[in-house]
Amino acid sequence: MNKIFADRFKSARLLNGLSLQDLANALENKVSRQALHRYEKGEVIPDSEMINLLSDTLKVRPDYFFRDTKVEIGAIEYRKLKRLPAKEEAKIVEQTREYLSRYLELEEILGLPNKFKNHLAEYRNVTTYKQVNDAANELRAKWQLGSDPIFNVVELLEDKHIKVVKIDADLAFDGLQTWVNESIPVVAYNIKKLEKNDRIRFTLFHELAHLLLDFGDSSDNQKEILCHQFAGAMLLPDSAIREELGDFRSRLFIPELGNIKKQYGISLQAIVMRAKVCGIINEHYTKQFFFMMSQMNWKVDEPIQYEGVEESNRFDQLLYRALAEDQISMSKAASLKNQKLAEFRNETLLVQ
Repeated sequence: MNKIFADRFKSARLLNGLSLQDLANALENKVSRQALHRYEKGEVIPDSEMINLLSDTLKVRPDYFFRDTKVEIGAIEYRKLKRLPAKEEAKIVEQTREYLSRYLELEEILGLPNKFKNHLAEYRNVTTYKQVNDAANELRAKWQLGSDPIFNVVELLEDKHIKVVKIDADLAFDGLQTWVNESIPVVAYNIKKLEKNDRIRFTLFHELAHLLLDFGDSSDNQKEILCHQFAGAMLLPDSAIREELGDFRSRLFIPELGNIKKQYGISLQAIVMRAKVCGIINEHYTKQFFFMMSQMNWKVDEPIQYEGVEESNRFDQLLYRALAEDQISMSKAASLKNQKLAEFRNETLLVQ
């Protein structure tokens, strides 16, 4: 019990980006840094009054400190890792761990097995656009997507047993991918940076490429390019973009690109890069287009927006199923949702 509390206490502290002294200060020195250090070493477990104080300060439920669901996070690849402070990196890891510990415990309660299968396991030493395009087409076929637009990428990944985690982090962080307990694939994205749904969709497929494909000895820059190409191919397959634009174009119009963006949930800039890599437009026109986007200050805020939905209700669906089937109590459900019981009761009244 001491070790479980010590590990969870440290996780909660890192989750909030606090040092032991920062936490002592946040507690208004009602407990010393030295005492907090003893908690973290497992030498002492605080009484219930102190646990309640710690949970309020660290924004977790009291039973968080005693949850023992196994969450072993594998090697993590971050985008823009070199710019990420160590404290922020730890915070991201613990946000991922905290959410997954609740999610996996809920799946264990319901007896749901992990059914993920990597349909791209045979794609080794991927170094060319053709290989990533073939991989995207293979995955779309295995997932029975055809060449149609994907309505909700987050929900799709969750339905395929890939956990999607929303992280509130430093702006230097875009996304990450890793394996949990050696068998559960996880992709995460930064809600603070990726506010637009088309960017969330692209980032998730970019991270999925890192997760499922083996890029051999490719340089980091080449890997990023290949992952971009995979994301574009997943969102807008070559057959679909050729149907929309034809096999060759000497120029493109913003309204027609906007219609494709609204339908397929992919940015204007990613559409143009898809058109270039598919040979529909040439290098010269591509450079002209991006120069125009820069001149118009459209690189960040494009003139046409995608109004899709990027959210999965799977966790909530499983939670209410477990609650309705009396597999968990109302208090346990609130804990898994990381809410106070009164707050959860009020929310639940709306769905009965």
